[in-house]
Amino acid sequence: MIQSGCIRSATARSALALLTIASAARGSDDWPQWRGPDGNGVSPAKRVPTNWSDTKNVRWRTPLPSWSGATPIVVGDAVFVTSPATAGAAGEHGGAVVRSLSAGRGGGRAHPGGDRLLLLCIDRKSGAVRWERQIGAGNKLYGKQNMSSPSPVSDGKFVWALTGTGVLTAFDMDGKELWRRDLTQDYGAIELMWGYASSPLLHDGRLIVPVMQTGAAGSYLAAIDGATGKTVWKLDRKTDAENECPDAYTTPILAAADGRVDVVVSGADWVTGHDPASGAERWRASGLNPEKKGNYRIVASPVFGAGLILAPTRVRPMLAIRAGGSGDVTATHVAWKYDKAGGPDVPSPTCDGKYFYLCDDKGLVTCLDPKDGSRVWGPQRTASGTVSASPVIADGKLFVTNELGVTTVLTAGAEPREVAVNDLKDEYTISTPAICDGEIFIRTSSALVCIGE
Repeated sequence: MIQSGCIRSATARSALALLTIASAARGSDDWPQWRGPDGNGVSPAKRVPTNWSDTKNVRWRTPLPSWSGATPIVVGDAVFVTSPATAGAAGEHGGAVVRSLSAGRGGGRAHPGGDRLLLLCIDRKSGAVRWERQIGAGNKLYGKQNMSSPSPVSDGKFVWALTGTGVLTAFDMDGKELWRRDLTQDYGAIELMWGYASSPLLHDGRLIVPVMQTGAAGSYLAAIDGATGKTVWKLDRKTDAENECPDAYTTPILAAADGRVDVVVSGADWVTGHDPASGAERWRASGLNPEKKGNYRIVASPVFGAGLILAPTRVRPMLAIRAGGSGDVTATHVAWKYDKAGGPDVPSPTCDGKYFYLCDDKGLVTCLDPKDGSRVWGPQRTASGTVSASPVIADGKLFVTNELGVTTVLTAGAEPREVAVNDLKDEYTISTPAICDGEIFIRTSSALVCIGE
């Protein structure tokens, strides 16, 4: 097990190699899932642009039918995005603009978008829409999100999309539907106070789907075969969380230690590690809701880096858990807790292998040392505005995009420096950017924007 910093034992290096082998097949420059190629918000891309505006360094801008919190994914020469259909129309591709939910731009309240839920395939080079498919219906508005919030995932041969209504669909790269199933028909209604928003995790050809909820059907974790759509295993995830606390909007991650890979799930007052082959729970750690408050629903997903699983909760405390172990590992594997200002509610943290980076909902960025959780720097302010998108790292830089469509670029590392502040102007976004091969893809309320020098 890794005790601190970036010094890894031979065992840990073997585990990381195992994690790499176990990951979905993809190109080295792809961003095939919500948190990027390794699920930690980090892109290996170089020559990433740091300066742009609504016109400068914009390669293309493709109108979208409506708005969504889902991240675009990039696989080869294709970009995939989910979206509701255009509101007030029959659902044709249209580009309806949604007013900002943030104060300062547009005001007003967003509409949910049209009833139908869509998956779009966009040509990466030109921005042209190659195909559009319906993946569900029954769209609704829940605060800042609608039923298109789960991000799609792809292995380069197939693409899978999950809706907030529980419909999971598989397509080939040409848009041919391969299979479809409604999880609510098999396992009961999905009922969260703020709507379902978790993205599936692709591992070893299987889609790991978490449903953590207060609904009568109960919380569960399921593995769906990517080729056939059949359930490989399903595990009821039981905790002692009460009131609103069983509701979690997090996405699972993979964590490697002791020569094995665990599927890690955070929410309902606990962090749990599972066997990918069977779903069996290997370990659990408590401490996400130490005072047992009734409203500790969790939005921000965990991240694995420097041998630690950093699991956020509702702002504080965050837990740093050493991967591995068995049973209740609260006393043995919780390396440290972060209970100071700067913890996020909505944005998920990221890690470049040297440091953890947090961005709270006000745009304050904090850098933590993984050895002991001490603050290296921060909280440092970025451009004024609420942040719902998660920070991403590429080419030694940290990119923080707020709801006003403004991205602050900072140098990553022990000494932060503001590189640029880039404004797309009159755009609203709660979607995490995707970065690959020198391009940045930002999904706004009205368009998908490709930025490149």
